[in-house]
Amino acid sequence: MVFQPDFSGNNANDEQFNPLLNYLQNQSPEMLAHIANSVSPEIKQIISHNVQGLVGMLPAENFNVKITTDRDNLAGLLASAMMTGYFLRQVEQRMHLDDLADSVSLPHESSGGE
Repeated sequence: MVFQPDFSGNNANDEQFNPLLNYLQNQSPEMLAHIANSVSPEIKQIISHNVQGLVGMLPAENFNVKITTDRDNLAGLLASAMMTGYFLRQVEQRMHLDDLADSVSLPHESSGGE
């Protein structure tokens, strides 16, 4: 999923009220694609389950599922998925740092004396 930088809200002055939207609109499509592609499969799976839980989950092979919504609700769903992704990415980075810290012994701990 790549953010559409040409998105415009209902208000023509959204950029002055929403610095994040302004920031995103000023990023190159390549940079946004790099961020989207750098997400681990584990995070993608969690976000997928989260979105499926929000919109309902019926097996596509047995049902002709169609979901309709308005622009505001869709924007809220996308914002929720993005925030979940950012949160999970930070947790994943913290997990890797914790693993790294656990694998490194500090010199004063291994010397046995003070």
